[in-house]
Amino acid sequence: MNKKVTVVLIILAIGLIAYNATIIDFSDPLGQDSIIAVIGVVAALCAIVLLIILLTSWNIQKKIDED
Repeated sequence: MNKKVTVVLIILAIGLIAYNATIIDFSDPLGQDSIIAVIGVVAALCAIVLLIILLTSWNIQKKIDED
């Protein structure tokens, strides 16, 4: 997996966050209809964090290999 694929996955996760945010009923976010959307937002945020950690680790590995 290269950097371009990782960036595309981050953009897709942001799109999922935007879509799920439109489904959430903010008057009752943990209600029966909104809980799936909340879980989707949290899952997409976790995916973004993991992908950013992966990008950072690739940058660190590249710097280690240069030395």
